[in-house]
Amino acid sequence: MHKRFEMVVPLRWSDQDLNGHINNARIVTLMEEARVRWLNIDAAADGLDSFRGPKVVASLNVEYKLPVNYEDELTLLLDITRIGNGSFSVRHTGSQRGATAFIGTTVIVPLDPDSNRSRKLTAAETAYLARYAEKTPVAG
Repeated sequence: MHKRFEMVVPLRWSDQDLNGHINNARIVTLMEEARVRWLNIDAAADGLDSFRGPKVVASLNVEYKLPVNYEDELTLLLDITRIGNGSFSVRHTGSQRGATAFIGTTVIVPLDPDSNRSRKLTAAETAYLARYAEKTPVAG
């Protein structure tokens, strides 16, 4: 079984829309908060500091399945769906009360801190990400 990063994301009163649901744009921010925690803090604690460096989101997609409610705890599970030479895809699954509320995918591109241009993933980064892959992801 592959690893998944899990985080209970704190919801703020201001995250709600007029219907009392968490606003769709705030969902993207919550996804980012979990991803930053995983790659910038937890990966570093696991011995991989390089993900603290600059990176950009090259693509973002979110499928909303159920409204996210302010009153209920929101859990985000993150795993890897693809590892390429210079990018990787992260799946963000948000759930409340055991039901999937949304599934988001981001394509992340690490940048060289000196040139601010995309760079290749290191062998250590690829190995770290592979531990969170559902199956052996296809490089490309």
